[in-house]
Amino acid sequence: MYTPPAFRVDDRAEIHAMMRACRLATLVTATAEGLLATPLPLILAEDEGEFGVLHGHLARANPQWKAAAVGEAMVLFSGPDAYVTPSWYETKRETGKVVPTWNYQAVHAYGPAEFFDDPDRLLNAVTRLTNLHEGTRAQPWAVDDAPPEFVKAQLRGIVGLRIPISRLEGKRKMSQNRPLADRVGVAEGLGASERPSDLAVAAMVPIES
Repeated sequence: MYTPPAFRVDDRAEIHAMMRACRLATLVTATAEGLLATPLPLILAEDEGEFGVLHGHLARANPQWKAAAVGEAMVLFSGPDAYVTPSWYETKRETGKVVPTWNYQAVHAYGPAEFFDDPDRLLNAVTRLTNLHEGTRAQPWAVDDAPPEFVKAQLRGIVGLRIPISRLEGKRKMSQNRPLADRVGVAEGLGASERPSDLAVAAMVPIES
């Protein structure tokens, strides 16, 4: 990922937080037949390995897990993003030397993809994923709410995924490279939008001198 120094995020805890905030990642593998990609909810186990380990699962019918990967897998985590018009820049009024851009944050995680179909490991993976996303609900659903035989049958339809992360790339492009007056204009412009993603980006634009 192209990451100029002004936008690079190096702090591992911060990168992990960016990953956790992304509820749906994309698994990408290179194969002899070309690139394959699958959107997936994943769990980040931060305390496993040097950079953490990703856990998840794919549908057994998905051909991605059967195709031998060339090199490491890449997992894409995207954060809030927003179009930035030059009309919000004070610099536009001063010089006119401005162009549109896009603000966003992203993380790329790399590592070898391990696929497995051991029933106990699969049950553990789906239980952890379910607990993660049900945990904030007033009446959370649990895997063992479903009949055991039904759960066993459902597990036969998926394949587990484990990726020990070998390296991480973090990027947060939120107008940090612009003068303070331009950043204030961007934050105010996005803050007046009705798009939830615009409002999220507005809150991330640094406006302290």
